Amino acid sequence: MKSFFIALFLGCSIFASAQNKVVGVVSDKQNFPISAVNISIPELHKETISDENGKYFFSNLPSGNFRIVFSFIGYETQSKPFSVNQKEIRIDVTLEETIHQMDEVIVSTAFNKLQSQNVMKVEHQSVKSLQQKGTSTLIEGLATIPGVSQISTGTSIGKPVIRGLSGNRVLVYSQGVRMENQQFGEEHGLGLNDAGVESVEVIKGPASLLYGSDAIGGVLYFNPEKFGKPNTSQLNFNQKYFSNTNGTNTSLGYKLSGEDLKFSTRISNNRHADYKIADGDKVTNTRYNELDFKSGLGYSNSNFATTFRYNYNKLSLGIPEEGIAEQSNSKKPEFPSQGVISQILSLNNTIFFKNSKLDADLGYINNDRSEYEDSDVAILQMKLKTLNYNVKYYLPKFGKFESIIGTQGMHQTNKNSGEELLIPDATTTDFGVFGTINYEWNKNVIQAGVRFDNRNITSETNGTEGDEGYFAAIDKKFQSFNSSLGFKTNLKENVILRLNVASGFRAPNLAELTSNGVHEGSNRYEIGNSNLENEQNFQTDLNLEYRNPHFELFVNGFYNHINNYIFISPNGTLIDGNDVYDYVQANANLFGGEAGIHFHPHPLDWLHVTSSFESVTGKRQNGDNLPLIPANRWNNALKTEFKSSKYFKDGFAVLNVEYTLRQNNPSQFETMTNDYTLLNIGFGGKVTLGKTIFEINLNANNIFDRNYVSHLSRLKTDGIPNIGRNIVLGINFNI
Repeated sequence: MKSFFIALFLGCSIFASAQNKVVGVVSDKQNFPISAVNISIPELHKETISDENGKYFFSNLPSGNFRIVFSFIGYETQSKPFSVNQKEIRIDVTLEETIHQMDEVIVSTAFNKLQSQNVMKVEHQSVKSLQQKGTSTLIEGLATIPGVSQISTGTSIGKPVIRGLSGNRVLVYSQGVRMENQQFGEEHGLGLNDAGVESVEVIKGPASLLYGSDAIGGVLYFNPEKFGKPNTSQLNFNQKYFSNTNGTNTSLGYKLSGEDLKFSTRISNNRHADYKIADGDKVTNTRYNELDFKSGLGYSNSNFATTFRYNYNKLSLGIPEEGIAEQSNSKKPEFPSQGVISQILSLNNTIFFKNSKLDADLGYINNDRSEYEDSDVAILQMKLKTLNYNVKYYLPKFGKFESIIGTQGMHQTNKNSGEELLIPDATTTDFGVFGTINYEWNKNVIQAGVRFDNRNITSETNGTEGDEGYFAAIDKKFQSFNSSLGFKTNLKENVILRLNVASGFRAPNLAELTSNGVHEGSNRYEIGNSNLENEQNFQTDLNLEYRNPHFELFVNGFYNHINNYIFISPNGTLIDGNDVYDYVQANANLFGGEAGIHFHPHPLDWLHVTSSFESVTGKRQNGDNLPLIPANRWNNALKTEFKSSKYFKDGFAVLNVEYTLRQNNPSQFETMTNDYTLLNIGFGGKVTLGKTIFEINLNANNIFDRNYVSHLSRLKTDGIPNIGRNIVLGINFNI
């Protein structure tokens, strides 16, 4: 029955006539064929691998100008332009060996170039590499990337911080659409599970040109798990165990692909008890449960390509209020607790013309957040529904010029149904238009763009004037022009220089405009300001990279000036015994950067030494420190790779030492944080026992069970340390 189903699926996917083809052979410098090379045409969302003779082919291609990419571990990635103007085109390629990481196609930027061709420095990390670090959540993995940190509440809630900016100042994209999940709230996590996610791209700095409002601090762009290779089916099972929380992570996925029609699905379940600190005590009610389901269906032919994806995420988590109190092994959250159900539907379409194409992405996000105080009746319930679109037209190439014009928009409604309100019922409408152009010659690139955005926010009156919970109706309009200019060049064969200047903006969120009540967890009475203006920033970024066969060096520096930075400040009065804080604005500056090396000595080809340092400083115009600025961090790793054997392949062992410096520059409402050092180890590889093949990963984080407190932990004010020693065992089967 299974064979019949697969045959039927594959047969139905090849009904379109295969007129245009690309064929070829991949070989090395000795002219030996290379098998299992990943070959892709990014513009067409097509991918295949070379066979045992190095041969590959693509069929049913549209006419036009495209780029084909060849990538394989241990060899230099190659990207070649080609034109489809006849029935069969032959492209043979010779790959050269290299010790460098593979050059990745960057999806989050305008022209989807290889990183080596890209004007912006974008951090690209596969989720598999983040998981190999033994982190229990996706945001924990992201926080290991230089320049990225997290604001955490225990192990269940983590909010991304990019170079000192967080909340609505960091935009998140998933499945090609903008995520909206009440991200203004302190007790809101990322809202994403790493199951079914292939990789993440991090843009550090203003990206308003491509994404509009809220991308003032940067963008996290999550790429979905790829469909299977043509004419294949695959069943995948993954299981992890976490010693500290007695937690489990179970994931099951299935892929089925023909030449043109492709399907994938994955379901996962996370269950964690309260986390333990270094002395063995558990932090009460930091437990959580998460169910995640993802599915995708894709089809492409010579005229168009379309992909539909759906993600359902249900998260139930405890809200720690008592600190270290009743000790329990239970994984069922106690009161107070929070329940969040998030659904993302996306439709990504590409229509091909003779020398141009049109991309149209549509998204619908339904976020339902409930909070429970002492019963199963929600005292707070917010339903956020968001419809957004992103349409880009890639104009025909003119010589070495490439250009894009596009429009983006969003319609969003927030509805309350609980007794308490954090923000009023409201409607937000966005509209933006932009254009960008790219000129590349030799190994030099110039890219420039302009954009105009308009945002309307209207809300309803709620409550009685003068009482807590009263929200006056607002009708606000925010507009902004932004631009960017970037330049990339190879100073020498092994030296790359990138310089980018860009502006960005963020419209005030509903909490900043309308708040009127006690903010739970901070015990302060917050009052919004309906007269707030756009945050408007201008940032300069400089990136310098050097690499030779055995040594790599990178230095990133940035300076970010923000006009009308929004923050809260006490006004010296009390309401019901709580200090009153107002939302106000002032100009601010952030500056710093990241630097690192990768040493790969010869002839010790199995050894890798990496080291990176990151720093950010944030100041208001009057010299006061900005809040939620991460401490400086120095990260070092020693990694060894094992030679393959009959039973164990692709083996590795890693020793990581992470030193976080003392944070001596707290804001007015923070305290200093001591420095600390964490030692982590990891081991893994691919095991072959007869016909059974599986991957194993073993990590021990904070191996010395160090008692420490992160400066960005929301439990820091209660004197509660971060997680103690955690041993993580993971097994992955492909069937």
